[in-house]
Amino acid sequence: MWVIKIGGEVLDNPTVLNQVLDDLTQIQEPFILVHGGGKRATELGKALGVPQQLIEGRRITDSATLDIALMTYAGEINKKVVASLQARGINAFGLTGADGNVLKATLRESTPINYGWVGDPDPKDLNMPLLKSLLDQEIIPVFCALTHDGKGQMLNTNADTMAAVIAIGLAKVYPIKLVYLFEKAGVLKDVSDDTSMIETLPLKDIEHLIAEGIIQGGMLPKIANGASAIQQGVKEVLIGSAPNLLSALKNTPKSATHVIL
Repeated sequence: MWVIKIGGEVLDNPTVLNQVLDDLTQIQEPFILVHGGGKRATELGKALGVPQQLIEGRRITDSATLDIALMTYAGEINKKVVASLQARGINAFGLTGADGNVLKATLRESTPINYGWVGDPDPKDLNMPLLKSLLDQEIIPVFCALTHDGKGQMLNTNADTMAAVIAIGLAKVYPIKLVYLFEKAGVLKDVSDDTSMIETLPLKDIEHLIAEGIIQGGMLPKIANGASAIQQGVKEVLIGSAPNLLSALKNTPKSATHVIL
């Protein structure tokens, strides 16, 4: 089974997004889709006069920003993606973590950085009976990056983290491959050169690449979560570009960065 996370310019570019959704119709195995939408949230925040702040790819979420996340992630983006999949014959079902109590999270500690209304989910809180029921009915879950605390409070959650947590939870039942799709070919030695992709990334090399500044910004959550997923039973983690989705799934050489133990 595939857990596929899409974000960045994939969501912002209709041509690229449509190609990804077309490619998903060719996947024979069941899959779960997880999407972000941070760039759209930033744009809406600017339009509404709500300043947006990110630290190492993670969004500071005050009450106004949480409302923006709800509007963009659970509303605009999720429903457009679900409708687009339905148009392609894929019976998709849009979810936040609150729907069906599918994924609760814990409010992140306010130290050393106060991220506000941000939740950290745990794979043990994944509602496996609900997910398995949907999958058994050939219904494709489409998660946006929102969870809840079980007490009525919605929480913003990093989409890369959410995808990893779902993959880790499912790995107890299914062989899972986790895919992070964004606008670059993979993890690059030179961010401006797509030919500089690191094809195989052993966990032991990650700390060194971070220290050198090769892994930075929005790539940090992908790498951290990909590494955590591999360590907790996920079979494979791929990081690559949307146009290479099918090639990456077929393990074509140089189609994506493979994170390995």
